[in-house]
Amino acid sequence: MKAHTKETQAAITPQIALQLLKEGNQRFQKKHMADRDLLDQVKDTKSGQFPFATILSCIDSRVSSELIFDQGIGDIFSARVAGNFVNEDILGSMEFACKLAGTKLVLVLGHTACGAVKGACDDAKLGNLTALLSKIKPAVAAVSEPSDESLRNSKNIEFVNEVAVKNVHMTIDNIRKESGVLKEMEDNKEILIIGGMYDINDGSVAFFEG
Repeated sequence: MKAHTKETQAAITPQIALQLLKEGNQRFQKKHMADRDLLDQVKDTKSGQFPFATILSCIDSRVSSELIFDQGIGDIFSARVAGNFVNEDILGSMEFACKLAGTKLVLVLGHTACGAVKGACDDAKLGNLTALLSKIKPAVAAVSEPSDESLRNSKNIEFVNEVAVKNVHMTIDNIRKESGVLKEMEDNKEILIIGGMYDINDGSVAFFEG
């Protein structure tokens, strides 16, 4: 499988980009990975890159976008931060990826049993991690159930996963509110901005569409 070129990237619509990620995740789950020579793709991309998607995911070692979507060199831009939230730097990176480098889709990818979300649920405090977790706490507050404080912590994995889902949706809202560039591209149907959740138990990704 060859790396994407300017021509193949241009032929990919936002809907096709989403389908490529879905198909890649299905291959990953079935252990039917695409036949590609990564070193050949290094050579293919030495003079330029033409990725079709931008993925914001957690730094969790189990959630490598290139692997779980079965993508090669030059296929996706991958932004990673614990808790997959956005700030000015990540938004700027996304704007570069979409407006200047031509990607057709932005995926905010959360995952089950997220350590950063657990930390936010537990109000953990540690150096710079304290400020990082504060970015996720609005999602904790936005999940109303259970109301019993003794159940609103990392020991309740269902609560943790609900907060992770809410965090994805709130991050998407923040992208639209804080990046006029990406919002305009979405309104013009040049890109899709969607969310998803990766299940660390089986390798599947559930996409949030609509």
